[in-house]
Amino acid sequence: QVQLVESGGGLVQAGASLRLSCAASGRTFSDYNMAWFRQAPGKERLFVTTINWSGGTTYYADSVKGRFTISRDNAKNTVSLQMNSLKPEDTGVYYCAAALRARGLVFDLRKYDYWGQGTQVTVSS
Repeated sequence: QVQLVESGGGLVQAGASLRLSCAASGRTFSDYNMAWFRQAPGKERLFVTTINWSGGTTYYADSVKGRFTISRDNAKNTVSLQMNSLKPEDTGVYYCAAALRARGLVFDLRKYDYWGQGTQVTVSS
């Protein structure tokens, strides 16, 4: 089992920045590729970004490319999401997720083995 706990959400104005963190425990962190998904009210959960086990490869949804940066620290068992130039459409609950690295980098939420409880991000216009 892997336990994931997100933090760092909040209410900000458009154009502001936020940094989300996800702390992992329970298994060897570097055995997992990590990702962030988000879910707006009444909408499905969507892929935001993913990072491979070593931190050497990342992918981003087109909607956040150039504004968001994912990173990980395997020594601290954490993955972070730096969000800059936030827009109202970035509003939602942000979830941290872990997938066994043997699967490669995946964008389908059904491929992820573990999820955090989510942290709310609200961007006002």
